[in-house]
Amino acid sequence: MRPSAVNRWVLLIHQIPPKPDYFRVKVWRRLQRVGAVAIKNSVYVLPRSDETVEDFQWQMREIVAGGGEASVCEASFVDGLSDAEVEALFRAARDADYGEVVADAQRLLKATPTRGGRRAPTEGRGSIEAEIGRLKRRLAGVVAIDFFGAPSRQVAHEELGRLEMRLRPSGDAIPPPPTPPAPAPRGATWVTRLGVHVDRIASAWLIRRFIDPKAQFKFVAPDGYRPRPGELRFDMFEAEYTHEGDACTFETLVARFGLGEPAVRVIAQIVHDIDCKEAKFGRPETPGIERLIAGIAQQHQEDSARVDLGAALFDALYAALTGPAGDTGRRATQRRGARKRSKPSPR
Repeated sequence: MRPSAVNRWVLLIHQIPPKPDYFRVKVWRRLQRVGAVAIKNSVYVLPRSDETVEDFQWQMREIVAGGGEASVCEASFVDGLSDAEVEALFRAARDADYGEVVADAQRLLKATPTRGGRRAPTEGRGSIEAEIGRLKRRLAGVVAIDFFGAPSRQVAHEELGRLEMRLRPSGDAIPPPPTPPAPAPRGATWVTRLGVHVDRIASAWLIRRFIDPKAQFKFVAPDGYRPRPGELRFDMFEAEYTHEGDACTFETLVARFGLGEPAVRVIAQIVHDIDCKEAKFGRPETPGIERLIAGIAQQHQEDSARVDLGAALFDALYAALTGPAGDTGRRATQRRGARKRSKPSPR
């Protein structure tokens, strides 16, 4: 959603207990992951959107659950800084991130020798592929939080392109399906927060398609909501199905109900990367799905409309992932081969 003229920024103000040390580091890493920048001690800012508000709300809840204090507020300006100065902070932070990507890409390029100036030899190829794959996912993660177009983005893409020309990385393996599955409910009312976005839209699709075909969805304000008999909450604080560890709600549902189908697990990877802004899996479909979900959210304020349109989107994605991929290409190759064989030989 485009920021309003009234509230352009969203702020997270927090106090974290001094111990344990790892909790403070964990919070800092998560704030870096969503692209937040510090404007004062324990005050972080993001450009306001539905997604960034949700990112800070999840972080606030995690801080409170860990014994700290936190609040999230929206603001039309940041005290002591102009909008241009705040934007410059974001660009500087992302330029630093891109600089690290460029340095690692150049290091990998030097470590990837060529034979005859053409392509890399096969020895050591696996480890180099793995490093390039990690670098691709890291760059995708920086791009996802580059809100104001840092100047070094193009340089980072160019360096990665040089690497890919020399040696293309392989994709991530799909993890094995979790077991054992939980019993699936029937005809339950599934409750989630107002303002659904990618994780809740995808989870609603997953629930109705694979878990509870007669599911009904209810959208509520999260604060203080108490579920009624027959209701199941998802992607809410203290919900029956929500974020668990580093897993988003979609991944939690996949794990809890033992949905081991490869296409579903691929969709889980896509949803994870968009929702958690991690670029952990680096699926090539992820940027397109992210843009489509953002378009649905921008055009439709009603949660039921977002869920319905999102269901059509994920139905199409699921069909593409389960269809006979490559058949068309193989048939075209066979036809070309047949044409070549049918040509009369020269006399």
